[in-house]
Amino acid sequence: MLPLPSLASGAAAFSRDMVIELARDLATRDYKPRNMVPEDWQNLTYDQYRDIRFPRENALWAGTDRSYEVDFFAPGLYFPRATKVYSVENDMAEPVPFTLDNFNKGKLVPDLVKTAGTLGYSGLRLRTDLGHPEYKTEFCVFQGASYFRAIGIGQTYGLSGRGLALRTGAPEGEEFPDFVKFWLEAPGSDQKNMVLHALMDSPSVTGAYRFDITPGPDCVMEVDATLFPRVELDNVGIGPLTSMFLFDETNRNRFDDFRPAVHDNDGLMMWNGNGEVIWRPLANPVQLQISSFVDTNPRGFGLMQRARELEDYADLEALYHNRPGLWVEPKGDWGKGAVTLVEIPTAEEIYDNIVAYWRPSEPMQAGAQVDLSYRLTWGVDAPIEKKLPKVLNTAMGRRLFGEGRVVVIDFEDSPLFDDGPEALDIHTYSPHVETSEGVLQRNPATGGLRLAFSFDPGERRHIELRAQLRKDGEMASEVWLYRWTV
Repeated sequence: MLPLPSLASGAAAFSRDMVIELARDLATRDYKPRNMVPEDWQNLTYDQYRDIRFPRENALWAGTDRSYEVDFFAPGLYFPRATKVYSVENDMAEPVPFTLDNFNKGKLVPDLVKTAGTLGYSGLRLRTDLGHPEYKTEFCVFQGASYFRAIGIGQTYGLSGRGLALRTGAPEGEEFPDFVKFWLEAPGSDQKNMVLHALMDSPSVTGAYRFDITPGPDCVMEVDATLFPRVELDNVGIGPLTSMFLFDETNRNRFDDFRPAVHDNDGLMMWNGNGEVIWRPLANPVQLQISSFVDTNPRGFGLMQRARELEDYADLEALYHNRPGLWVEPKGDWGKGAVTLVEIPTAEEIYDNIVAYWRPSEPMQAGAQVDLSYRLTWGVDAPIEKKLPKVLNTAMGRRLFGEGRVVVIDFEDSPLFDDGPEALDIHTYSPHVETSEGVLQRNPATGGLRLAFSFDPGERRHIELRAQLRKDGEMASEVWLYRWTV
């Protein structure tokens, strides 16, 4: 196992306030990128890099009674700048030294400059007791820029969270802040949560992050972030989520693939300040598109995965049906802004092409201190109080008779539907075209209701659409929104 930090050498007092002061001080200085790792590490091929593995027995805190163990990832290839890691015990922080000898190196790995104790890591993986009889189970990874991923018990890794998004989709290009240092608070033997601190740095902003992480059927992270902009931040994304959407029944005709759908998540869900629950199916457009959902004090938003059966994807390896959604719940008032969705064209599932985040309406000023807190929940469903019938699926195609397109929306079953389709009012709308009245029928396959309506795009290349069911003047379903494009 990794040598446990010795408080006799290199130890320093640690606190959350110390990380904040580090970020504050860093913001007063010109940005200086960290040193690159040696060239032979940078030149590793994908297969060579994958052949460097960290064994569980070498984990931090392995062989102790602590409730968590931490594995580490080597730098190199896609991760040319290493990150420093510290272990915190009794409010004292000690560096976790890097040594290549703690990794298992396969036959593909060439001789490398060891740079013992100075190189650092590209990231880390958290493991704890989640029911496996022989070892602690992984559930969370921090690696690359400010990216991190987590899963609930039994789920498969999918989408990622990020510390901050800057200039996503902007013509001048995106900026990716880095977590440059991590501090891991040593847990007690019966401790259910794990606390991790991170120092963020980039040309435009620094930040101090605290993650209080509790795994389980859902993995829940309490996030406290303190930001110090070096420059005015106009295009900034809070609580950013990054995912992949290739195709489903809305654009299946563009892909020659045996699978009926390929995506990590199939929709953006929002609970806005007015109490509306909104479902926006994701798209893989032919041109970059950015959608802004203006709001004040949002209650939550997230990228979710609604299609949950293996046959929805017919993929025995990727297991897309088992991938988590990620819900962002603000703490306190976030004021005016917009939940922003960026959809990037892609032809392959290996590329993340979906980004969602909260964009404040007012820029963050240079020299200011910005404090934010929010909860992240990785799991099957969004943990919200408002239980309106959910959209299960969206499908589209040309009309069989006449001109135009047909939209089919399936809603899950609900007691609100017990009086039958005739007791509900259909509301469909578009600011660009006329929509048909719509037909509402019971779907025997789901037990819920299916809404079908049509529209004729004519020469238009993009059209905004909205649909909802209402009963006795009250909301009887989520609000369905969609941007149709050629």
